Amino acid sequence: MTEAIPDTHAKPLLLVAACALVDADGRVLITERPPGKKLAGMWEFPGGKIEPGETPEETVVRELREELAIETKVACLAPLTFASHAYDEFNLLMPLFVCRRFWGTPVGQEGQRLKWVRPRDMRNYEMPPADAPLIPFLIDLL
Repeated sequence: MTEAIPDTHAKPLLLVAACALVDADGRVLITERPPGKKLAGMWEFPGGKIEPGETPEETVVRELREELAIETKVACLAPLTFASHAYDEFNLLMPLFVCRRFWGTPVGQEGQRLKWVRPRDMRNYEMPPADAPLIPFLIDLL
């Protein structure tokens, strides 16, 4: 029996959670990555890194509060799909949740621009490689 040789070039796994926030008109909120951040200028779904001890759903609730100053509950999130993408520095795994029930009006808390966009129009916005493949699932849903 041979032993597996460890891959010293393995990239770390980055776990993030994101949300397709849907308004009453069936539009989805996307946010622009602000200057100074990696992939600045690209449009993405709000969300962020899963902290130790957090579930992906708890991450979404926290990130929506921190990034957009809105409130929602775990019970208001429905899993839709996920992204798995190999970036140069890490492998990203990102569940995408849909949220139709939230309280407050989204306002960018980190200087990011926000846009409500119909899923069929999302391809008109440059998105990170992990986000773009999620668009067809939203088109089918909405």
